[in-house]
Amino acid sequence: MRRSSKIHIALSLAVSLLCGCALQSANNRRSTLAFSPPVNTYLEQSTDAIQSLQGWYTPSTGLYQSTGWWNSANAITVLVDYARIKNTKQYTPVFENTFIEAQKTNPGFMNNFYDDEGWWALAWIDAYDLTRNTQYLSMAESIFADLAGGWDDTCGGGIWWSKDRRYKNAIANELFLSVAAHLANRTSGNVHRRYLNWGKKEWTWFLASGLINEKGLVNDGLSNSQGKAGSVGCVNNGRTTWSYNQGVVLGGLVELSSSTHDLSLPQTARRIARAAITLLVDGDGILHDSCEPNCGADGVQFKGIFVRNLVLLDKKFPRPTFKSFVDTNADSVWKNAQGKNFQLGQNWSGPFNAGNAGSQTSALDVLVGAAMLQNTN
Repeated sequence: MRRSSKIHIALSLAVSLLCGCALQSANNRRSTLAFSPPVNTYLEQSTDAIQSLQGWYTPSTGLYQSTGWWNSANAITVLVDYARIKNTKQYTPVFENTFIEAQKTNPGFMNNFYDDEGWWALAWIDAYDLTRNTQYLSMAESIFADLAGGWDDTCGGGIWWSKDRRYKNAIANELFLSVAAHLANRTSGNVHRRYLNWGKKEWTWFLASGLINEKGLVNDGLSNSQGKAGSVGCVNNGRTTWSYNQGVVLGGLVELSSSTHDLSLPQTARRIARAAITLLVDGDGILHDSCEPNCGADGVQFKGIFVRNLVLLDKKFPRPTFKSFVDTNADSVWKNAQGKNFQLGQNWSGPFNAGNAGSQTSALDVLVGAAMLQNTN
């Protein structure tokens, strides 16, 4: 055989082998992509769902139609979180508008319910972190001062759920913990120490209160020995372990640990988180609240709040099981709980029945959270 022919055959074989390898590599990539979402999937989904959420926004009130006062604080929070991961200033005018217009409904973002106030305080802290607008941080401090007025010695401490002072519950105290810890990490000197002391005081009380049950889940609140809600009492009432009660405490403990470096704080947070993602899910690992499929204006918001705070925990103290849980729920939201125009329903395992600003915000928390973890892990 002529030398040139041998060379040609050798080259052809080499090219064939390279092509085969390339084809196999491409097939492998396609196989991988069949099971793993593209890098920007969650962010792209969030973009579509955010646009749908903003369809309920009312500039004249600074609030969201189809949902309530405290829910609008959570809508602003997820909008801030989305703007952060998207690296956009598109919604800065929305934050500025809500800061002005929503106060026409409740001046200073205060009303009769301490938990409502806590949501707005956290929303403005989040907006401050993004925009560095000091008015937002000052507002959060003003709200916290009112929250602190809800503390007394009944049940050995803790703040009341409302200014009627008839019920001490988990969510108001978790929010008080989280706002105090967040403010401690954004102030200095004596002001920092004051907020830090409040955070420590709240957590010491909460841990001893009995609100965390033997399964590692947080019950709704404290009542008398008969468990009657609304009756002043200091015993875990055994009422529903709502998903958001497992969530807000996680964010509070993450923030508090940043100032105290107390390793027991993330350990406790992980224990609560593990209990929630084990006991509050269906056989496919999808999170549910017991009120589904008709959770009303409040319950429709709860699950997203849990996931948002689980993401905060996972970003600081990562665990593969946490990220896997977030991704699984995000995938199910998009596949099973979606209606027309990217509206998202309350039952994340489907079917979609109806959407509103509350269900949209809650579902967005898991999509935006998945996008955050995709970018950091």
